[in-house]
Amino acid sequence: MADTTFLQWPFFADKHRALANELEHWAASELAAVDHADIDAACIKLVSELGRAGFLAHSARMEGALDVRSLCLIREILARHEGLADFAFAMQGLGTGALTLFGTEEQKAKWLPETCAGHCLSAFALTEPQSGSDVANSTMTARLEGSEYVLDGQKTWISNGGIAGLYTLFARTGEAPGAKGLSAFIVTPDLAGFSVVERMETMAPHPLATLAFEGCRVPASQLIGKPGEGFKIAMSVLDVFRPTVAAAALGFSRRALDESLNRVTSRQVQGSPLFDQQMVQGHIADMALDIDASALLVYRAAWAKDSGAPRITREAAMAKLFATDHAQQVIDKAVQLHGGDGVRSGQIVESLYREIRALRIYEGASDVQKIIIARQAVNSLAGG
Repeated sequence: MADTTFLQWPFFADKHRALANELEHWAASELAAVDHADIDAACIKLVSELGRAGFLAHSARMEGALDVRSLCLIREILARHEGLADFAFAMQGLGTGALTLFGTEEQKAKWLPETCAGHCLSAFALTEPQSGSDVANSTMTARLEGSEYVLDGQKTWISNGGIAGLYTLFARTGEAPGAKGLSAFIVTPDLAGFSVVERMETMAPHPLATLAFEGCRVPASQLIGKPGEGFKIAMSVLDVFRPTVAAAALGFSRRALDESLNRVTSRQVQGSPLFDQQMVQGHIADMALDIDASALLVYRAAWAKDSGAPRITREAAMAKLFATDHAQQVIDKAVQLHGGDGVRSGQIVESLYREIRALRIYEGASDVQKIIIARQAVNSLAGG
């Protein structure tokens, strides 16, 4: 059982402790044997089950702000039990974040009950083949013709691509150059001109795809926010959800430490537990330290947002950078402590090793987070 003493930190209210307890019991009983033979089917089932259990209600809001501490707790606990369950929950929130923050009442009423119930999977379509982290240089276009926008271009590395019923998509409408010329849209896969051109396989299998749009007509009523606000919308959504990526990494770290503690206290070497070796104790100490430091950064960022901070760019970047990079180190130590079993296919620490790597790339790679933190530091020095 992972350490839960952190729930007594002043970052949390009683409702957060109650949520953690409820989800912990649900996950222990429902996520013990997720079938990974068909990843699409598994994700669809997990979204349905999370919706039926009521946990997806935390992924969106008809009114009011998202509770980022709840989002982080949910992702941490799900990731500790089952990486695919964390992915399923995360995409429901990320895919509808723009609607929660900027959608009209009509848009929210149509889509959020469906995604929160687990009846419709959602996706966040931002990345393009040539732009990657450089969102401001997006080349996909959305041309207004009468009461419709005509989409042309591609999106890639889209989580839930090919199985989502709702895509929040960003395209260039051209109000200004660079970041100021993007807009956000609700796109559904039934529209003519929408196609899935590639399903992508990764080291930790998740549903991913490259999407193409050729003369794809979207009703103007499916514009989210105002024309030209797409970059602001995307960054606002990532501002909320970047700490939750860090929380997922934290969940993976906690599971790695639990598995390692079980290993080193039960494994006998020359007649005594592996844990008796000082070098092993050093590894365990480093892992525990990295986990607590990550948790402090994660829940500081979440608490700051929930306390009314308009932006948490610095706090979110620090949390994501530290928690994901150090989770990689924690899990690497866990693999080492497991010896040959650590690299054996099907072992928990082996799957954690594959799961963690992508978190250091998506929603802003580690190198990008360093740039953000450095710029924030300079702005702070200048009084900006």
